[in-house]
Amino acid sequence: MSYLKVEHLSKYFGETPVLQDLSFAIEKGKTLSILGKSGCGKTTLLKILAGLLSMDEGNITLGEQQMNEVSPAKRGVVYLYQEPLLFPHLNVVKNISFGLEIKGWDNSLIASRCIEMVHQLGLQGHEKKMPEELSGGQKQRVAFGRAIITNPAVILLDEPFGNLDVQIRGDMQLFFKQLVSAYGITTLFVTHDLKEALKVGDQMALMTEGQLKTYQSQKEFLLDPNTGAGEELAFWENLKR
Repeated sequence: MSYLKVEHLSKYFGETPVLQDLSFAIEKGKTLSILGKSGCGKTTLLKILAGLLSMDEGNITLGEQQMNEVSPAKRGVVYLYQEPLLFPHLNVVKNISFGLEIKGWDNSLIASRCIEMVHQLGLQGHEKKMPEELSGGQKQRVAFGRAIITNPAVILLDEPFGNLDVQIRGDMQLFFKQLVSAYGITTLFVTHDLKEALKVGDQMALMTEGQLKTYQSQKEFLLDPNTGAGEELAFWENLKR
């Protein structure tokens, strides 16, 4: 059953169309991967869903609520960028607990939830470190923890692993899948990396010049020549020979 539903969404910058009649839906607890090149409109879509940009046409529904006029703070949506954007003056635990403190949680509950989250993030022993003392992968784990601990309705991810090296990027993709599965969080993951889109997505879509095509299955996505999947698979098969 659809949880996040977007219908006929369009956005213009001046007279230039940036997003054209986009419609898609994400099931609760699932991840929709949107593959697309830089400049195709992926980030604009995320900002509209987060409430940071207005749309010119269309409807956004989350659960049973229409979100068109809902403020960003009340949407229950978290937007994660390529840069973790941690608070530089707060240590790991304080960064993770920030959202709960804003919500006015009791200090003892915050402490117990943070201990649990630190273990799930694999950051034991790093609790009091400042952001500049962490690796790129550790910073992203803290950013995920800070987002997930507040139990958001939806997480929007904008090329979150783009600045990481190949090994750490692979580890973070696996970690991401484990974490969102454990918490049952609905996510929209945009990337220009084909393998990453396939690894993290339960549902697949391709964005090209502001237009979005969704697929019924990974197989359908792989068979579409426009995704580039066939060429990449053929490349790796040729290397094996």
